[in-house]
Amino acid sequence: MAKLRFIKVRCQACKNEQVMFEGATTKVKCLICNAVIAEPKAGKAELKASRIEVLN
Repeated sequence: MAKLRFIKVRCQACKNEQVMFEGATTKVKCLICNAVIAEPKAGKAELKASRIEVLN
């Protein structure tokens, strides 16, 4: 099983940056504009936002 990490993403709608878990099991919404930035898919979140960096 691949190691899942926390990642920093940027919302496409409002450019807000936030940290989320790479293996999210529920929809992740932007904390500012409420846009969906990730949806669960096959054990790993499918990003709708830009990945900025992987956190260790």
